[in-house]
Amino acid sequence: MAAPGPGGGSSGGASGGAPGPPPELHPRCGRLVSLSQGGRSAARAQPGQEFNHGLVLSREPLRPGRVFTVRIDRKVNSWSGSIEVGVTALDPAELEFPSSATGLRGGSWVVSGCSVLRDGRSLREDFGPDLDALAEGDSVGVQATAGGELRLWVNGRDCGVAAAGIPSRVWAVVDLYGKCTQVTVLDTETDAETDGRGDGRGDGRGADGGDEGTAAAEGMGALPPAPPRAPPQPRPDKFPDSLEPAGGAPSLTNEALLFHEKCGALIKLSNGHKTAERRRPLDEFNNGVVLTNRPLRDGEMFEIRIDKLVDKWSGSIEIGVTAHNPNSLEYPATMTNLRSGTIMMSGCGILTNGKGTRREYCEFSLDELQEGDHIGLTRKANNALHFYINGVDQGVATTLTPQLVYGVVDLYGMAVKVTIVHNHNHSDRLRRNNAILRALSPEGTLGTPRRPPGPAPALPPPPRLLFHPNCGQKAAVVNEGRTALRPHATDDFNHGVVLSARPLGDNELFQVRLDKMVDKWAGSIEIGVTTHNPAYLQLPSTMTNLRSGTWMMTGNGVMHNGTTVLDEYGHNLDRLKAGDTVGVVRRDDGTLHFFVNGAPQGPAAWNVPPNVYAVVDLYGQAAQATIVDEGEVAALVGDGSDGDSVGDSPESGTPGTSPSDLRFHRLHGANAVITNGGRTALRQNCRSEFNDAIVISNRALRDGELFEIVIQKMVDRWSGSIEAGVTAIRPEDLEFPNTMTDIDYDTWMLSGTAIMQDGNTMRNNYGCDLDALGTGARIGMMRTGGGDLRYFIDGADQGVACSGLPPEVYAVVDLYGQCVQVSLTGASGPADNSLNPGAVPEKAPPPSPAPGPCQRFHGRCGQNVALGAEGLGAARVAGYCHGLVFSRSHLRPGELFEVRIEALDERWAGSLRVGLTALPPGQGPPGPPALPPTLLDLPAPPTWAVTGAEVRHNGTAARHNYGVSLDRLTVGNRLGIRRGADDSMHLVVDGQDMGPAATGVAKNAFVALDLYGRVTAVSIVSAGGGAPAPGGGASDGPSPTPSPTPSPSPSEPLPHPPADGADWGPPTFLGCHGKNILLVPPRSWAATGPPTFLGCHGKNILLSNGGRTAARVSSYNQGLVLVGQPLPPGRLFQVQIDALNPQWSSSLALGVTGAPPGRSPLPACAHGLKRPAWILQRRGVFHNGRKIRDLPGPSLELLPAGTVLGLLVDGSARLHLFINGRDQGAVAGGVPSPCYVLLDLYGQCQQVTIVDGGGSPSGDPRSRGDVEKADVVDGVKESLCWGPPAPPQPCPYQALCARFKDLLLLPDEYFAPEPRRSRCFCEGCERGGGDPRDPREPPLPLGWCRFSLRPKPRPEGGGWQKWPRAYHGTSAGAVRRSLDRGELVPGPWSLLSAPCRPDPPGPAHPRSGPAPPGSGPRPPGPAPLVLSPALGYAALEPFASRVTFREPGWPRPRGAQVAFEVWVRPGSFRAGPPSLSPPPALEPPQGLDPGQLEWVTKEPGATVLAGLLVRVD
Repeated sequence: MAAPGPGGGSSGGASGGAPGPPPELHPRCGRLVSLSQGGRSAARAQPGQEFNHGLVLSREPLRPGRVFTVRIDRKVNSWSGSIEVGVTALDPAELEFPSSATGLRGGSWVVSGCSVLRDGRSLREDFGPDLDALAEGDSVGVQATAGGELRLWVNGRDCGVAAAGIPSRVWAVVDLYGKCTQVTVLDTETDAETDGRGDGRGDGRGADGGDEGTAAAEGMGALPPAPPRAPPQPRPDKFPDSLEPAGGAPSLTNEALLFHEKCGALIKLSNGHKTAERRRPLDEFNNGVVLTNRPLRDGEMFEIRIDKLVDKWSGSIEIGVTAHNPNSLEYPATMTNLRSGTIMMSGCGILTNGKGTRREYCEFSLDELQEGDHIGLTRKANNALHFYINGVDQGVATTLTPQLVYGVVDLYGMAVKVTIVHNHNHSDRLRRNNAILRALSPEGTLGTPRRPPGPAPALPPPPRLLFHPNCGQKAAVVNEGRTALRPHATDDFNHGVVLSARPLGDNELFQVRLDKMVDKWAGSIEIGVTTHNPAYLQLPSTMTNLRSGTWMMTGNGVMHNGTTVLDEYGHNLDRLKAGDTVGVVRRDDGTLHFFVNGAPQGPAAWNVPPNVYAVVDLYGQAAQATIVDEGEVAALVGDGSDGDSVGDSPESGTPGTSPSDLRFHRLHGANAVITNGGRTALRQNCRSEFNDAIVISNRALRDGELFEIVIQKMVDRWSGSIEAGVTAIRPEDLEFPNTMTDIDYDTWMLSGTAIMQDGNTMRNNYGCDLDALGTGARIGMMRTGGGDLRYFIDGADQGVACSGLPPEVYAVVDLYGQCVQVSLTGASGPADNSLNPGAVPEKAPPPSPAPGPCQRFHGRCGQNVALGAEGLGAARVAGYCHGLVFSRSHLRPGELFEVRIEALDERWAGSLRVGLTALPPGQGPPGPPALPPTLLDLPAPPTWAVTGAEVRHNGTAARHNYGVSLDRLTVGNRLGIRRGADDSMHLVVDGQDMGPAATGVAKNAFVALDLYGRVTAVSIVSAGGGAPAPGGGASDGPSPTPSPTPSPSPSEPLPHPPADGADWGPPTFLGCHGKNILLVPPRSWAATGPPTFLGCHGKNILLSNGGRTAARVSSYNQGLVLVGQPLPPGRLFQVQIDALNPQWSSSLALGVTGAPPGRSPLPACAHGLKRPAWILQRRGVFHNGRKIRDLPGPSLELLPAGTVLGLLVDGSARLHLFINGRDQGAVAGGVPSPCYVLLDLYGQCQQVTIVDGGGSPSGDPRSRGDVEKADVVDGVKESLCWGPPAPPQPCPYQALCARFKDLLLLPDEYFAPEPRRSRCFCEGCERGGGDPRDPREPPLPLGWCRFSLRPKPRPEGGGWQKWPRAYHGTSAGAVRRSLDRGELVPGPWSLLSAPCRPDPPGPAHPRSGPAPPGSGPRPPGPAPLVLSPALGYAALEPFASRVTFREPGWPRPRGAQVAFEVWVRPGSFRAGPPSLSPPPALEPPQGLDPGQLEWVTKEPGATVLAGLLVRVD
């Protein structure tokens, strides 16, 4: 069909037959954006420090139907979020650019992630693909159609209409936000209409307006074919340009950066002083220092390319900066000999003035670089020095770089020749980009996509293994690629390297037969694998000279990247003869195995990447070898025969488990060396050094996790041997001593047979002797859930070594004396031996921490105390003192002792006192004189007590203003005391932990309570806890069942059914059973009544209420619970959030799993489930641990207590989420049947209860069967909404202000009860207006969050509500004191921020007036209080000082201000003009004279606090 006729085309041929000009970016852009390539490429400067201010717009308005497309060239991983695109009606020539695209107003549409926003307000939350998931090389475009639609294009595919009602004149918007740092505009000729209807409405082109192909392609509104998709491993056409300064212009402006003519004695300069070469490289290894001809500018890149290396020396190039002028410098032999003004990178470390300041600066080592690799450096404007290797920023090396520095290169050792790379030189850029490609492709396959790990597909079969034709200089490949030989084997002994033509498959054996040998040389064949592609590899003389991605067996040892990692591994290859075979195989678990004559030699390396090429080095005597076809290695059972105990695969712990991420930390002792990817540690110079070889794990051990090593090498020179243990000291904080037994704090070690704590021997004759172990022995360490340390020798448990370990400990190994080398086996193991078939554990813990025996009061008590209820209650029967009571047993780590106040006597003052004492209550002579009248009078043994809001130690005040004052407690309040695992004492009031009150508490401390003053009777409501057995789960939190009735112990009979006759349902087996028993849940809820939680749950979970309530009693994780009954299709399951703990972040996660519960141990959190599971958490939906989409509706971590969440699987196997009875839509599909509901009480979520079908939690009267007809009728009238009402959408800004308020540690008693406690006045909460306001009232505090206060009772009664209202800006440090007094008081700066700035010279207060000249200091008097009826004036910086605080997960500090809303007594203040300039936009309250903005008062009691206002940046 012919193209539509002309008409409606734009002038100038913009949409005519001739193609329009290529699209460009507007020269006006965000302040961090630099443009290049004629305005077609944009990059955001400082991508590691800044995430926004990267906004760019198109140069011209978009033509209707034209797709404006950009390609993502570079991304970084420092931030969240990524590119944002859209259109705006604002002219970029007149636009004041905001920090991000979402800040655009006045007709702007932006696609961010999966959301579509108009003028900053969300229109859609689930549109199209997630832009944050786009990778480098992907393209994204926007198109404004003639019909006013905005369409999104991703990788050439139309994603549909994002918005409608777009004006005809709009500019394209691209925001280089977050991870996206560089884009390039693509010239796509997509000018056709995209409404898809082909209604003949052309874009104004005539049939003859262009060539025939163009007309045919654009007629009828047809879209051009989509451009080809990026390859699986995309590479940008334009590489990250680290050679350009922040402004985007090349750094070379006047004088080119060259080498200085004055240089080291052996340096020869050429190529216009761009190239430096060391003479006589085979005779001399130093005297190769060369400097730049001028100092480096800020942000200027000094980059060199390695042109030539030699294999003779160790060490290689060194690069850095120096403050010395090359004209006056006496050049040293090496730059590391210079002791002033010099910073050098040598190897992978940083040396300052010749001394090492950072041993492990980056993962790359300069000694491993090859010819063609690039090294660069730049000095930032903030004095930070960065190094770059192949264009990749290695981070900040130092922040103390001098202002004036020259670039330095030391051609040391292997480095012979280098050339300066100038970015504007095309050939230099091409070579540099090739080097970056090689760095980004470790396996060397530049044009071949990387094959994902896992088993190879069955079809088609892999091609036959052959040698690659690219081989060593003295080697040849014959026999159709099956045979490799050195034709002149008697003339040369090396240059005989050959590689396989393709990568090896998993479990594929590469085996060669030695055909010919010569007896002239020493050494013989070497075999291994490498990640380098033979087509691109410059083959070395021997493969052991390759310093990256190579594992080789040579002789009877194994080398990795040229460094020996195993000395005595297997059969010596130097002893092989003609006809012998040698092979190599990489297993699918990443382990590398060698074979000699078909005999496996055991694992040689771990974590070897896939897609490795086999390598054969025909070295020395080996002259010819031929590939032998042996197919795949089957199970490889029994590798190593007698070496199995030494070389078990580190990933073969238990079937189905994931590989352990435990490694040795990069920080270690001076004589220790870490190799094999962090899995092997050895002591260098083992015959001259016997200590200084401490290594530590890279992370803290999890509870029940086994850290196991195998001894691989020993020497018989020294006495003593390996020492192993744990420490609570982080590796970054540890100053490595000679031996770990020198550490005198937080360290537990096994040395020989002695258990040592903090360098002192705790016990001797432990069950094993480390000094008696030999090569091949395995040593394991485990911290159990109960805080015990256990050792394992060759897998056998040696028993408890010590107890009371803190929660986070690191494994420590001291390669001392005879022990030289160890490797991790990776056998992390289960939490205890009961999970291993056939094991007989000493004590098998139950699946969950069942409540232990209830705590009791000791029989010995004060003379006025009477005990009752079998030691569960205590009452003072006379007087106001002599009311001491003690716990019957000492408080264990993590155990909570909690009481409830039952009675008060208002005749007395004072209140309950509580604490810990080391005095056993049973000691001392009997009779009343044995106990003092009060807790504060206890004798000499250490005692820690809390009285009021004061903490005392042995009667002396140790801390003031701690927590909530005990004098305010009343009947029904709960008070508890908990001893932390770190020997700290915590006070718990009504379930809220007040934080540590004291530290260093005695080990065997008893709880002491003093029924003093008003409090006359208490009862115990806690059920014991701690963690006496491994995995028992210490009770680290408040008791979830605050009832005076004790929980039944395992020895007591179960309680009787409820008195109301509720049915128990069918009988079920108990969750605590034999280890070989599996409980099969029933098929539906109909058979068992209401759903209940299963007895197999996380170790920190406590079930109550008949299994319908779950509470997390410790820590922030280990809170997984599952419903024992499968979820029937169409049946709604609901739970209610009962309690939240703001101490933590994140909150409840819920979902379903297709695997029956109880078949395997539960992980620490829901994301650890590797079986079929769908998890909803925060704002995401996760399937088997991977996010698959965003969650509709509010974020789960923002839901308040009382919210009801529900899950339902419909008939189409789709999972629905319900919030307060409202369906949020299907969130996942393909859910199997049956499926089981799981909940993760994570972070803030502390307790949940299953809700019945009507929406009522357990215990609701309306959920029982005795509801009367009137109740039912009322329920029908109320639409059966028995659950809590749907809360409003949580405000993120309100939550942020609440988190800052929590940092001030203000007691809740000062604030009004919920729901009137807080109100947010941010723009989002106040948008849309509200109820009409009285114009006489002051304006709303927009931008602030208000927290209502409980007014302190005053003698004048409640008349202060009619006083004038004003605001008082204050500091965060004065808030608590003002709340304690109930009125305003001046206060100091807050501890949350840096120290306050010194006061400027002048009067102490703006209204105090200048001091007379020559007068002395004024006498102290009451400080005046400055108030204002206008909040904008009271919040000025001199009044409301700004504090900074850091929030987890936010990259930069936040700023905050606080102010009080107060009532002021009439006549107590003086109104006057402002002493500071008010803000221009300040609007005083209606009817107020602007000249009376400042109210000053000095009268005490003139103010009443009404609310606390918080504002956070």
